[in-house]
Amino acid sequence: MYWIVTLIVGAVVGWLASILMKTNAQMGAIANIVVGIVGSSLGFWLAGVLGLSAGGPIVSWIVAVLGAALLIFILKTVGIFA
Repeated sequence: MYWIVTLIVGAVVGWLASILMKTNAQMGAIANIVVGIVGSSLGFWLAGVLGLSAGGPIVSWIVAVLGAALLIFILKTVGIFA
């Protein structure tokens, strides 16, 4: 059950980040899931390194989406997304 929730939340986070970064038309469902899961992990890791903590569910969602947006920005810089 945990994996199903992870895939669904990853898809939503990746989709919101792709809308924020204007790459929604270039990304499919699998890319949204991967970017959502990896990007939210990046966001929470970076927040921990900076000494910030996700205080509640809304802040956790914001950190996850911002981490996924950061991952999309990095991928755009490398040349994955045009």
